Amino acid sequence: MAFVTANWNPLGEAFYRKIELYEMGWNLREGLRDCLIAAAPYGGPIALLKESQRRERSASARPLLEIYSAAGVPMASFPWKSGVVVHIGWTVSDDLLCIQEDGTVLIYDMFGNFRRHFSMGNEVLQNQVIEAKVFHSAYGTGVAIVTGAFRFTLATNIDDLKLRRLPEVPGLQVAPSCWAVLTQDRQTKVVLASGKDLYVLDNTACTPVTPPGIDPQVSSYFQMAASFSYKYLALFTDTGHVWMGTSNLKEKLSEFDTKVRSPPKQMVWCRRPKSQQPSVVLMWDRLLLVAGKCKESIKYHLDEESFLVPELDGVRIVSRSFHEFLHEVPGACEEIFKIASMAPGALLLEAHKEYEKESQKADEYLREIKEQNLLPEAVRQCVEAAGFEHEPETQKILLRASSFGKCFLSNFPPEQFVGMCLDLRVLNAVRDYSVGIPLTYAQHPSLRTA
Repeated sequence: MAFVTANWNPLGEAFYRKIELYEMGWNLREGLRDCLIAAAPYGGPIALLKESQRRERSASARPLLEIYSAAGVPMASFPWKSGVVVHIGWTVSDDLLCIQEDGTVLIYDMFGNFRRHFSMGNEVLQNQVIEAKVFHSAYGTGVAIVTGAFRFTLATNIDDLKLRRLPEVPGLQVAPSCWAVLTQDRQTKVVLASGKDLYVLDNTACTPVTPPGIDPQVSSYFQMAASFSYKYLALFTDTGHVWMGTSNLKEKLSEFDTKVRSPPKQMVWCRRPKSQQPSVVLMWDRLLLVAGKCKESIKYHLDEESFLVPELDGVRIVSRSFHEFLHEVPGACEEIFKIASMAPGALLLEAHKEYEKESQKADEYLREIKEQNLLPEAVRQCVEAAGFEHEPETQKILLRASSFGKCFLSNFPPEQFVGMCLDLRVLNAVRDYSVGIPLTYAQHPSLRTA
Protein backbone atom coordinates (compact mmCIF):
# COMPACT_ATOMS: atom_id res chain seq x y z
CA MET A 1 0.00 0.00 0.00
CA ALA A 2 2.92 2.35 0.65
CA PHE A 3 3.78 2.20 -3.04
CA VAL A 4 0.35 2.99 -4.55
CA THR A 5 1.61 6.41 -5.62
CA ALA A 6 5.07 5.22 -6.74
CA ASN A 7 4.11 5.29 -10.44
CA TRP A 8 2.15 8.58 -10.27
CA ASN A 9 3.45 11.50 -12.33
CA PRO A 10 2.10 15.05 -11.87
CA LEU A 11 0.86 17.05 -14.86
CA GLY A 12 -0.74 20.37 -14.01
CA GLU A 13 -3.40 19.73 -11.36
CA ALA A 14 -3.73 16.04 -12.16
CA PHE A 15 -1.64 12.89 -11.81
CA TYR A 16 -1.07 10.19 -14.44
CA ARG A 17 -0.02 6.60 -13.94
CA LYS A 18 1.05 3.75 -16.22
CA ILE A 19 0.13 0.27 -15.02
CA GLU A 20 1.06 -3.11 -16.44
CA LEU A 21 -1.92 -5.13 -17.64
CA TYR A 22 -0.21 -8.20 -19.06
CA GLU A 23 3.12 -9.70 -19.96
CA MET A 24 2.28 -10.61 -23.55
CA GLY A 25 1.92 -14.28 -24.44
CA TRP A 26 2.61 -13.92 -28.15
CA ASN A 27 5.96 -14.81 -29.71
CA LEU A 28 6.74 -12.00 -32.16
CA ARG A 29 10.31 -12.39 -33.38
CA GLU A 30 10.35 -9.09 -35.25
CA GLY A 31 8.08 -7.24 -32.83
CA LEU A 32 5.44 -4.93 -34.28
CA ARG A 33 7.57 -3.75 -37.21
CA ASP A 34 6.31 -3.93 -40.81
CA CYS A 35 2.75 -4.92 -40.02
CA LEU A 36 -0.71 -3.41 -39.84
CA ILE A 37 -2.07 -3.39 -36.28
CA ALA A 38 -5.60 -2.90 -34.99
CA ALA A 39 -6.85 -3.28 -31.42
CA ALA A 40 -10.57 -3.30 -30.61
CA PRO A 41 -11.72 -0.73 -28.03
CA TYR A 42 -12.83 -1.69 -24.51
CA GLY A 43 -9.95 -4.13 -24.09
CA GLY A 44 -10.84 -6.15 -27.19
CA PRO A 45 -8.68 -8.41 -29.38
CA ILE A 46 -5.60 -7.36 -31.37
CA ALA A 47 -5.12 -8.11 -35.08
CA LEU A 48 -1.76 -8.14 -36.90
CA LEU A 49 -1.31 -8.38 -40.66
CA LYS A 50 2.37 -8.91 -41.44
CA GLU A 51 4.08 -7.75 -44.65
CA SER A 52 0.74 -6.52 -45.98
CA GLN A 53 2.17 -4.04 -48.50
CA ARG A 54 4.27 -6.48 -50.53
CA ARG A 55 2.67 -6.70 -53.96
CA GLU A 56 5.13 -9.18 -55.46
CA ARG A 57 5.01 -12.28 -53.40
CA SER A 58 4.96 -16.00 -53.90
CA ALA A 59 2.24 -18.27 -52.57
CA SER A 60 4.62 -19.49 -49.87
CA ALA A 61 5.32 -15.93 -48.70
CA ARG A 62 1.77 -14.72 -48.26
CA PRO A 63 1.20 -12.21 -45.45
CA LEU A 64 -0.15 -13.73 -42.25
CA LEU A 65 -3.25 -12.39 -40.50
CA GLU A 66 -3.09 -13.15 -36.77
CA ILE A 67 -5.64 -12.40 -34.06
CA TYR A 68 -4.73 -12.37 -30.37
CA SER A 69 -6.46 -11.56 -27.12
CA ALA A 70 -5.28 -8.39 -25.34
CA ALA A 71 -2.98 -10.66 -23.31
CA GLY A 72 -1.29 -11.95 -26.48
CA VAL A 73 -3.01 -15.37 -26.41
CA PRO A 74 -3.48 -16.65 -30.02
CA MET A 75 -7.11 -16.78 -31.20
CA ALA A 76 -6.71 -17.22 -34.98
CA SER A 77 -4.05 -17.23 -37.70
CA PHE A 78 -4.30 -17.73 -41.47
CA PRO A 79 -2.42 -16.69 -44.64
CA TRP A 80 -3.90 -13.67 -46.45
CA LYS A 81 -4.95 -14.81 -49.95
CA SER A 82 -6.83 -11.71 -51.10
CA GLY A 83 -5.62 -8.30 -52.38
CA VAL A 84 -3.30 -5.69 -50.88
CA VAL A 85 -4.70 -4.40 -47.57
CA VAL A 86 -4.50 -0.68 -46.81
CA HIS A 87 -6.04 -0.65 -43.32
CA ILE A 88 -7.56 -2.95 -40.70
CA GLY A 89 -9.94 -2.04 -37.87
CA TRP A 90 -12.55 -3.46 -35.53
CA THR A 91 -16.31 -2.94 -35.44
CA VAL A 92 -18.31 -2.21 -32.29
CA SER A 93 -19.22 -5.92 -32.17
CA ASP A 94 -15.57 -7.07 -32.47
CA ASP A 95 -15.61 -8.06 -36.12
CA LEU A 96 -12.42 -7.35 -38.09
CA LEU A 97 -12.59 -5.14 -41.19
CA CYS A 98 -9.83 -5.53 -43.81
CA ILE A 99 -9.92 -2.68 -46.35
CA GLN A 100 -8.16 -3.44 -49.62
CA GLU A 101 -6.73 -0.95 -52.10
CA ASP A 102 -9.40 -1.95 -54.66
CA GLY A 103 -12.11 -0.74 -52.23
CA THR A 104 -13.26 -4.20 -51.15
CA VAL A 105 -13.87 -4.55 -47.40
CA LEU A 106 -13.69 -8.10 -46.03
CA ILE A 107 -15.24 -8.87 -42.64
CA TYR A 108 -14.03 -11.61 -40.28
CA ASP A 109 -15.10 -12.51 -36.77
CA MET A 110 -12.58 -12.53 -33.91
CA PHE A 111 -11.82 -16.23 -34.53
CA GLY A 112 -10.82 -15.62 -38.15
CA ASN A 113 -14.03 -16.92 -39.77
CA PHE A 114 -15.02 -15.05 -42.94
CA ARG A 115 -18.43 -13.38 -42.64
CA ARG A 116 -19.06 -11.21 -45.72
CA HIS A 117 -17.64 -8.46 -47.91
CA PHE A 118 -18.78 -5.21 -49.54
CA SER A 119 -17.34 -2.57 -51.87
CA MET A 120 -16.70 1.14 -51.29
CA GLY A 121 -17.91 2.02 -54.83
CA ASN A 122 -16.94 1.79 -58.50
CA GLU A 123 -14.79 4.94 -58.48
CA VAL A 124 -12.30 3.17 -56.21
CA LEU A 125 -11.61 0.53 -58.86
CA GLN A 126 -10.06 3.21 -61.09
CA ASN A 127 -8.23 5.32 -58.50
CA GLN A 128 -7.67 2.81 -55.68
CA VAL A 129 -7.65 3.48 -51.94
CA ILE A 130 -4.54 5.24 -50.62
CA GLU A 131 -5.69 5.59 -47.00
CA ALA A 132 -8.64 4.42 -44.88
CA LYS A 133 -10.00 4.68 -41.35
CA VAL A 134 -12.58 2.73 -39.33
CA PHE A 135 -14.70 4.82 -36.95
CA HIS A 136 -17.56 4.31 -34.51
CA SER A 137 -20.65 6.53 -34.30
CA ALA A 138 -24.22 6.56 -33.01
CA TYR A 139 -25.18 4.62 -36.13
CA GLY A 140 -22.63 1.83 -35.64
CA THR A 141 -19.29 1.17 -37.34
CA GLY A 142 -18.26 3.29 -40.32
CA VAL A 143 -15.50 3.30 -42.93
CA ALA A 144 -13.87 6.35 -44.54
CA ILE A 145 -11.48 6.17 -47.50
CA VAL A 146 -9.32 8.51 -49.59
CA THR A 147 -8.84 7.53 -53.23
CA GLY A 148 -5.96 8.22 -55.60
CA ALA A 149 -8.01 11.14 -56.96
CA PHE A 150 -7.94 12.62 -53.42
CA ARG A 151 -11.70 12.22 -52.98
CA PHE A 152 -13.32 11.01 -49.74
CA THR A 153 -16.04 8.36 -49.55
CA LEU A 154 -17.89 7.49 -46.32
CA ALA A 155 -20.01 4.58 -45.17
CA THR A 156 -21.50 5.67 -41.84
CA ASN A 157 -22.93 2.24 -40.98
CA ILE A 158 -21.55 -0.90 -42.64
CA ASP A 159 -24.65 -2.88 -41.57
CA ASP A 160 -26.90 -0.52 -43.55
CA LEU A 161 -24.55 0.40 -46.37
CA LYS A 162 -25.09 3.83 -47.91
CA LEU A 163 -22.00 5.30 -49.58
CA ARG A 164 -21.53 9.07 -49.52
CA ARG A 165 -18.99 10.78 -51.72
CA LEU A 166 -17.91 13.99 -50.02
CA PRO A 167 -17.37 17.26 -51.93
CA GLU A 168 -14.08 17.89 -53.70
CA VAL A 169 -11.42 20.02 -52.01
CA PRO A 170 -10.61 22.91 -54.40
CA GLY A 171 -7.04 22.83 -55.68
CA LEU A 172 -6.05 19.63 -53.84
CA GLN A 173 -3.24 18.12 -55.96
CA VAL A 174 -1.62 15.85 -53.37
CA ALA A 175 -2.88 13.54 -50.66
CA PRO A 176 -3.84 15.27 -47.38
CA SER A 177 -0.96 15.35 -44.89
CA CYS A 178 -3.38 14.16 -42.19
CA TRP A 179 -7.13 13.80 -41.65
CA ALA A 180 -9.67 12.65 -39.08
CA VAL A 181 -13.31 11.58 -39.01
CA LEU A 182 -15.67 13.38 -36.61
CA THR A 183 -19.22 12.45 -35.67
CA GLN A 184 -21.14 15.38 -34.19
CA ASP A 185 -24.89 15.78 -33.69
CA ARG A 186 -25.48 12.59 -35.67
CA GLN A 187 -23.51 14.05 -38.60
CA THR A 188 -20.26 12.60 -39.88
CA LYS A 189 -17.60 15.01 -41.12
CA VAL A 190 -13.98 14.84 -42.21
CA VAL A 191 -11.31 17.34 -41.13
CA LEU A 192 -8.27 17.34 -43.39
CA ALA A 193 -5.02 19.26 -43.70
CA SER A 194 -3.22 20.22 -46.90
CA GLY A 195 -0.16 22.37 -46.33
CA LYS A 196 -1.10 25.18 -43.96
CA ASP A 197 -4.81 24.91 -44.81
CA LEU A 198 -7.50 23.04 -42.91
CA TYR A 199 -10.85 22.03 -44.39
CA VAL A 200 -14.05 20.52 -43.03
CA LEU A 201 -15.96 18.26 -45.42
CA ASP A 202 -19.62 17.46 -44.78
CA ASN A 203 -22.44 16.18 -47.02
CA THR A 204 -22.80 19.38 -49.00
CA ALA A 205 -19.74 21.60 -48.70
CA CYS A 206 -16.01 21.96 -48.25
CA THR A 207 -15.35 24.70 -45.70
CA PRO A 208 -11.89 26.18 -44.99
CA VAL A 209 -11.27 26.72 -41.26
CA THR A 210 -8.60 28.34 -39.11
CA PRO A 211 -8.16 27.06 -35.54
CA PRO A 212 -8.26 29.93 -33.01
CA GLY A 213 -4.87 30.85 -31.59
CA ILE A 214 -2.87 28.81 -34.08
CA ASP A 215 0.72 30.01 -34.62
CA PRO A 216 0.95 32.01 -37.90
CA GLN A 217 4.37 30.37 -38.47
CA VAL A 218 2.68 27.00 -39.08
CA SER A 219 3.11 25.87 -42.69
CA SER A 220 2.02 22.24 -42.35
CA TYR A 221 0.10 19.84 -40.09
CA PHE A 222 1.78 16.48 -39.54
CA GLN A 223 -0.71 14.65 -37.32
CA MET A 224 -4.36 14.95 -36.28
CA ALA A 225 -6.33 13.12 -33.56
CA ALA A 226 -9.96 13.20 -32.47
CA SER A 227 -10.83 12.26 -28.90
CA PHE A 228 -12.71 9.04 -28.09
CA SER A 229 -15.96 11.02 -27.78
CA TYR A 230 -15.18 13.15 -30.90
CA LYS A 231 -15.62 16.31 -28.80
CA TYR A 232 -11.98 17.40 -29.03
CA LEU A 233 -9.31 17.62 -31.70
CA ALA A 234 -5.51 17.78 -31.48
CA LEU A 235 -3.18 19.03 -34.24
CA PHE A 236 0.60 18.48 -34.42
CA THR A 237 2.30 21.17 -36.52
CA ASP A 238 5.64 21.46 -38.30
CA THR A 239 6.78 23.86 -35.55
CA GLY A 240 6.63 20.99 -33.02
CA HIS A 241 3.58 22.42 -31.26
CA VAL A 242 0.44 20.48 -30.29
CA TRP A 243 -2.77 22.51 -30.58
CA MET A 244 -5.68 21.17 -28.50
CA GLY A 245 -9.24 22.41 -28.88
CA THR A 246 -12.86 21.52 -29.49
CA SER A 247 -13.58 19.47 -32.59
CA ASN A 248 -15.70 22.24 -34.12
CA LEU A 249 -12.42 24.24 -34.20
CA LYS A 250 -14.04 27.20 -32.46
CA GLU A 251 -12.32 27.00 -29.06
CA LYS A 252 -8.68 26.49 -28.11
CA LEU A 253 -8.03 24.54 -24.90
CA SER A 254 -4.23 24.68 -24.81
CA GLU A 255 -1.02 24.50 -26.82
CA PHE A 256 2.20 22.70 -25.97
CA ASP A 257 5.69 22.92 -27.47
CA THR A 258 7.13 19.39 -27.68
CA LYS A 259 10.55 20.68 -28.82
CA VAL A 260 10.45 17.87 -31.43
CA ARG A 261 10.02 18.83 -35.09
CA SER A 262 9.72 15.31 -36.54
CA PRO A 263 6.17 13.97 -36.84
CA PRO A 264 5.13 11.47 -34.15
CA LYS A 265 4.26 7.92 -35.16
CA GLN A 266 0.98 8.22 -33.26
CA MET A 267 -0.96 10.87 -31.39
CA VAL A 268 -4.04 10.03 -29.31
CA TRP A 269 -6.12 11.68 -26.60
CA CYS A 270 -5.85 10.56 -22.98
CA ARG A 271 -8.84 12.10 -21.27
CA ARG A 272 -10.87 10.69 -18.38
CA PRO A 273 -14.66 11.27 -18.55
CA LYS A 274 -15.65 14.47 -16.66
CA SER A 275 -11.99 15.47 -16.37
CA GLN A 276 -11.08 19.14 -16.66
CA GLN A 277 -7.59 18.25 -17.90
CA PRO A 278 -7.12 18.00 -21.69
CA SER A 279 -4.14 15.78 -22.46
CA VAL A 280 -2.66 14.14 -25.53
CA VAL A 281 -0.17 11.28 -25.77
CA LEU A 282 2.44 11.43 -28.55
CA MET A 283 4.74 8.58 -29.50
CA TRP A 284 8.04 8.64 -31.39
CA ASP A 285 10.44 5.69 -31.85
CA ARG A 286 11.65 5.53 -28.26
CA LEU A 287 9.72 8.35 -26.58
CA LEU A 288 6.23 8.61 -25.16
CA LEU A 289 5.17 12.14 -24.19
CA VAL A 290 2.04 13.26 -22.31
CA ALA A 291 1.15 16.92 -22.91
CA GLY A 292 -1.60 18.94 -21.27
CA LYS A 293 -2.49 22.49 -20.25
CA CYS A 294 0.70 23.27 -18.36
CA LYS A 295 4.21 23.91 -19.66
CA GLU A 296 5.53 20.66 -18.19
CA SER A 297 5.07 17.21 -19.70
CA ILE A 298 5.51 13.57 -18.70
CA LYS A 299 8.06 11.53 -20.63
CA TYR A 300 8.42 7.75 -20.74
CA HIS A 301 11.23 5.88 -22.48
CA LEU A 302 10.07 3.04 -24.74
CA ASP A 303 12.27 -0.04 -24.91
CA GLU A 304 10.41 -1.60 -27.83
CA GLU A 305 8.30 -0.73 -30.86
CA SER A 306 4.87 0.10 -29.46
CA PHE A 307 1.31 0.81 -30.56
CA LEU A 308 -1.20 3.15 -28.88
CA VAL A 309 -4.87 2.25 -28.45
CA PRO A 310 -7.13 5.15 -27.37
CA GLU A 311 -9.81 4.24 -24.85
CA LEU A 312 -12.71 6.02 -23.16
CA ASP A 313 -10.63 6.76 -20.07
CA GLY A 314 -6.99 6.43 -21.12
CA VAL A 315 -4.54 4.87 -23.57
CA ARG A 316 -3.40 1.27 -23.89
CA ILE A 317 0.25 0.75 -24.90
CA VAL A 318 0.97 -2.53 -26.68
CA SER A 319 4.52 -3.77 -27.34
CA ARG A 320 6.16 -7.12 -28.02
CA SER A 321 6.68 -7.82 -24.31
CA PHE A 322 4.03 -5.88 -22.38
CA HIS A 323 0.54 -4.43 -22.47
CA GLU A 324 0.15 -1.30 -20.31
CA PHE A 325 -2.55 1.26 -19.51
CA LEU A 326 -1.82 4.97 -19.15
CA HIS A 327 -4.52 7.16 -17.62
CA GLU A 328 -5.27 10.12 -15.40
CA VAL A 329 -5.57 9.07 -11.77
CA PRO A 330 -9.29 9.27 -10.87
CA GLY A 331 -10.33 11.87 -8.30
CA ALA A 332 -11.38 9.37 -5.60
CA CYS A 333 -8.01 7.55 -5.78
CA GLU A 334 -6.12 10.83 -5.69
CA GLU A 335 -8.06 12.04 -2.65
CA ILE A 336 -7.36 8.86 -0.70
CA PHE A 337 -3.76 8.03 -1.63
CA LYS A 338 -2.24 11.47 -2.14
CA ILE A 339 0.54 12.13 0.36
CA ALA A 340 -0.69 13.92 3.52
CA SER A 341 -4.29 13.84 2.28
CA MET A 342 -6.93 14.76 4.88
CA ALA A 343 -9.86 13.68 2.70
CA PRO A 344 -12.57 11.65 4.51
CA GLY A 345 -11.69 8.50 2.56
CA ALA A 346 -8.00 8.84 3.44
CA LEU A 347 -8.80 9.19 7.14
CA LEU A 348 -11.17 6.20 7.04
CA LEU A 349 -8.47 4.08 5.38
CA GLU A 350 -6.02 5.09 8.14
CA ALA A 351 -8.65 4.34 10.79
CA HIS A 352 -9.12 0.84 9.43
CA LYS A 353 -5.34 0.25 9.31
CA GLU A 354 -5.03 1.28 12.96
CA TYR A 355 -8.05 -0.86 13.89
CA GLU A 356 -6.34 -3.93 12.39
CA LYS A 357 -3.27 -3.10 14.50
CA GLU A 358 -5.61 -2.87 17.54
CA SER A 359 -4.49 0.71 18.05
CA GLN A 360 -6.56 3.42 19.77
CA LYS A 361 -5.61 5.78 16.95
CA ALA A 362 -8.45 4.18 14.98
CA ASP A 363 -10.94 5.88 17.32
CA GLU A 364 -9.20 9.24 16.91
CA TYR A 365 -9.40 9.08 13.10
CA LEU A 366 -13.04 8.00 13.25
CA ARG A 367 -13.94 10.76 15.67
CA GLU A 368 -12.32 13.34 13.37
CA ILE A 369 -14.44 12.14 10.42
CA LYS A 370 -17.67 11.94 12.47
CA GLU A 371 -17.23 15.40 13.95
CA GLN A 372 -17.35 16.80 10.41
CA ASN A 373 -20.34 14.58 9.49
CA LEU A 374 -18.29 13.14 6.65
CA LEU A 375 -18.44 9.42 7.41
CA PRO A 376 -20.96 8.65 4.61
CA GLU A 377 -18.71 10.56 2.19
CA ALA A 378 -15.65 8.62 3.44
CA VAL A 379 -17.41 5.30 2.80
CA ARG A 380 -18.48 6.41 -0.68
CA GLN A 381 -14.95 7.56 -1.53
CA CYS A 382 -13.43 4.21 -0.55
CA VAL A 383 -16.04 2.26 -2.53
CA GLU A 384 -15.56 4.44 -5.62
CA ALA A 385 -11.75 4.28 -5.42
CA ALA A 386 -11.89 0.46 -5.22
CA GLY A 387 -13.51 0.40 -8.67
CA PHE A 388 -10.66 2.35 -10.24
CA GLU A 389 -7.85 0.24 -8.78
CA HIS A 390 -6.50 -2.55 -10.97
CA GLU A 391 -4.86 -4.70 -8.29
CA PRO A 392 -7.34 -6.95 -6.37
CA GLU A 393 -5.34 -6.49 -3.15
CA THR A 394 -5.81 -2.71 -3.24
CA GLN A 395 -9.49 -3.20 -4.07
CA LYS A 396 -9.92 -5.43 -1.00
CA ILE A 397 -8.17 -2.97 1.32
CA LEU A 398 -10.46 -0.14 0.19
CA LEU A 399 -13.62 -2.25 0.41
CA ARG A 400 -12.68 -3.46 3.89
CA ALA A 401 -12.17 0.17 4.95
CA SER A 402 -15.59 1.15 3.57
CA SER A 403 -17.20 -1.86 5.27
CA PHE A 404 -15.54 -0.81 8.53
CA GLY A 405 -16.94 2.72 8.16
CA LYS A 406 -20.44 1.39 7.40
CA CYS A 407 -20.53 -0.26 10.83
CA PHE A 408 -20.81 3.21 12.39
CA LEU A 409 -23.67 4.34 10.16
CA SER A 410 -27.21 3.26 10.94
CA ASN A 411 -28.93 4.03 7.64
CA PHE A 412 -26.24 3.91 4.93
CA PRO A 413 -27.79 2.42 1.74
CA PRO A 414 -26.00 -0.83 0.81
CA GLU A 415 -26.58 -0.64 -2.97
CA GLN A 416 -23.31 1.13 -3.88
CA PHE A 417 -21.13 -1.24 -1.83
CA VAL A 418 -22.90 -4.41 -3.04
CA GLY A 419 -22.95 -3.18 -6.64
CA MET A 420 -19.23 -2.43 -6.56
CA CYS A 421 -18.44 -5.89 -5.18
CA LEU A 422 -20.45 -7.48 -8.00
CA ASP A 423 -18.85 -5.26 -10.67
CA LEU A 424 -15.33 -6.01 -9.41
CA ARG A 425 -15.99 -9.75 -9.47
CA VAL A 426 -16.93 -9.44 -13.14
CA LEU A 427 -14.04 -7.10 -14.00
CA ASN A 428 -11.40 -9.21 -12.23
CA ALA A 429 -12.73 -12.33 -13.97
CA VAL A 430 -12.52 -10.89 -17.51
CA ARG A 431 -9.13 -9.28 -16.79
CA ASP A 432 -7.64 -12.69 -16.01
CA TYR A 433 -4.84 -13.68 -18.40
CA SER A 434 -6.83 -16.64 -19.74
CA VAL A 435 -9.69 -14.33 -20.81
CA GLY A 436 -7.56 -11.28 -21.62
CA ILE A 437 -10.08 -8.41 -21.61
CA PRO A 438 -8.58 -5.51 -19.58
CA LEU A 439 -11.89 -3.71 -19.11
CA THR A 440 -11.90 -0.79 -16.68
CA TYR A 441 -14.61 0.31 -14.27
CA ALA A 442 -15.27 3.46 -16.35
CA GLN A 443 -15.62 1.41 -19.55
CA HIS A 444 -17.88 -1.24 -18.02
CA PRO A 445 -21.19 0.73 -18.04
CA SER A 446 -20.54 2.04 -21.58
CA LEU A 447 -20.02 -1.48 -22.87
CA ARG A 448 -23.11 -2.70 -21.03
CA THR A 449 -25.31 -0.10 -22.72
CA ALA A 450 -23.70 -0.40 -26.17
